[in-house]
Amino acid sequence: MTTQHPPRRFTPMSQFATDYPVLLVDSHAPIRELHNVVSERLNAVLPYLQLMGCTSLPDYAENDINTIANIARILLQDVSDVFRVIEQRGFDTPKN
Repeated sequence: MTTQHPPRRFTPMSQFATDYPVLLVDSHAPIRELHNVVSERLNAVLPYLQLMGCTSLPDYAENDINTIANIARILLQDVSDVFRVIEQRGFDTPKN
């Protein structure tokens, strides 16, 4: 007999700066709200990266480029984490 555990309501987001998960995604939040979070981050990071892609690298110090890359990584990791929750909700729904 296998025991199925109910999904956890709060899914930890990926973090690299801490040993303990401090940011969580509410896996019971409405799909529309989860989508809004993903959309907000994508709509922030894509034009930002477009701007950086059109900028001449000699104009910036190496530290600036690292900062830009880190900001993009954090926002895209958030998107990935929330998409994972959305996918679990979409794929784990019982079929009639």
